[in-house]
Amino acid sequence: MGHLYIRKAVIDDGAIVALLGRLTFTETFGKYFNDPDDLSHYYDETFSVEKIRSGIEKDNNAFWIAFYDEIPVGYAKLKRNAPSPFVPLSGKVSQLQKIYVLKDFLARGIGLGLIEILLQEVVRMEGEYIWLSVLESNISATSFYKKMGFIVKGQHGFQIGKEKFKFIVMGRSVKSRNKEQPVADMQ
Repeated sequence: MGHLYIRKAVIDDGAIVALLGRLTFTETFGKYFNDPDDLSHYYDETFSVEKIRSGIEKDNNAFWIAFYDEIPVGYAKLKRNAPSPFVPLSGKVSQLQKIYVLKDFLARGIGLGLIEILLQEVVRMEGEYIWLSVLESNISATSFYKKMGFIVKGQHGFQIGKEKFKFIVMGRSVKSRNKEQPVADMQ
């Protein structure tokens, strides 16, 4: 059995996060794009090394990288102080903006490890609530978030190039947890 290690990303990790972003986004969304130029343009805007490094430097962002047997296999991004029209709170609300794991490593507890660290961070900064958007057709991700105590709060659309997507907004208090899933110490 392999060893999972998760650590906070630093600016020098920009290339690792950019590559993981491109690979995991392709695995998750690539099949939905009819025009490869739309996907390429999105990568250039969202997953350039410069853009990722800029994001890592921002005070309201936190990135983590998951390593499995020293191989970078996933990452997560938390945006602090990120209110949503679907969430009635303000100020103490964070958004789980990205959490992706390479498909070959999905069944190894990496997503669980990443989300636990995100929840710990929200608790550490005295946050009250966390929300996310998940592709409506991604049943396995939706089920995972439900097991982690997230509930459906609404829906929204999102467009990349010519492709339109439907997302479900899910959220949860960080104060209350499912009894069988306490926040673990992963750091």
